[in-house]
Amino acid sequence: MSQPASARPAAPASVPVPLLDLKLQYQTLAAEIMPVLQQICESQQFILGRHVREFEAAAANYCGCREAIGVSSGTDALLLAVMALGIGPGDEVVTTTYSFFATAGVLARVGARPVFCDIEPDSFNIDVRAVGKFLHEHCQWRDGALINQRTGGRIRALLPVHLYGQCADMAPLLHLAREFQLQVIEDAAQAIGASGPDGIRAGAMGDIGCLSFFPSKNLGAFGDAGMCITQGSELAERMRILRVHGGHPKYHHAVIGGNFRLDEIQAAVLAIKLRHLDAWTAGRQRNADFYAAAFQRAGLAAKLTLPGTRPGMRHIWNQYVIRAPEREALKRFLSERGIGTEIYYPIPLHLQRCFASLGYREGDLPEAERAARESLALPIYPELAREQLQAVVDQIAAFYG
Repeated sequence: MSQPASARPAAPASVPVPLLDLKLQYQTLAAEIMPVLQQICESQQFILGRHVREFEAAAANYCGCREAIGVSSGTDALLLAVMALGIGPGDEVVTTTYSFFATAGVLARVGARPVFCDIEPDSFNIDVRAVGKFLHEHCQWRDGALINQRTGGRIRALLPVHLYGQCADMAPLLHLAREFQLQVIEDAAQAIGASGPDGIRAGAMGDIGCLSFFPSKNLGAFGDAGMCITQGSELAERMRILRVHGGHPKYHHAVIGGNFRLDEIQAAVLAIKLRHLDAWTAGRQRNADFYAAAFQRAGLAAKLTLPGTRPGMRHIWNQYVIRAPEREALKRFLSERGIGTEIYYPIPLHLQRCFASLGYREGDLPEAERAARESLALPIYPELAREQLQAVVDQIAAFYG
């Protein structure tokens, strides 16, 4: 049994291990990136030019989709997808409660209502059984629409999230979508390159996949950037129009869109980085394997709940998230020794104050609430040295020792 934090002797100083160090990645790429940025500056072509088109083609090929639409952020990718599918006031979308705020925030922005479901305890992804239970037991068809019997809202779509780099259990979700005539938006912001047992990559399974290239992502830009991917040519064209205020042709607006454009600098950087992505993913996978073996050797496998990869899945390890007793004390302990950690996420979406009007209460979605109390992300980026990985394990062992 571990000692109270106040009673533990001071452990020796640890090897510094930041949660993420992007400077190491940049140092290996500077010679590739800087000449391209110089060329863009000399051209003074910054918006929706050649580099955007080339990156869209490369990303579509990588993700196994026919179409890719570069946009201004991962949040705007989700917003664009929702707008393109015509989701708005009176509509409801079934999604997970355990995700970054944008997943549900974009629904509220268009006047739609999120319907939150609980998560699987091992994968942190949406629980398909909870989705099926809601659709079968709490919805009914009226006048050609699937209606939430409690609220009267129209159920329009499913919005699963591929959290931490591992795909949600998509086969049964897609089956439910067909059964109930729902559209599927995949929040693949943390999962570019991940795939399910059938080998289909994250974002390519539903109607629209949404990617984020926030700098801390596995494929990160030099600022905000995102992308929508789809197999549908007509849907792609609709999104291309919506990303430029709905103007088609220019200055003619049959629909209202937004300013969701990807710029040339971000596209050029991302195109260069995309060529290295699989090697970086392999590094993250090696680090995850190292952690699993090292925690086992340290006798911590029974104390902590370690993340794993489900059979057949390609996990790209955007985050390495453990469940830890005394999580807050452990986080402070590691911080004092130079080891970076983060909590993704401390408050499930159904308990966020801005969604209080939806009527959820503490205890409604217990697995997500438990994950919010226990989860802790450890450093996993590919440039980590074995000495740093071992330092993380050693300091966690010291805390529980």
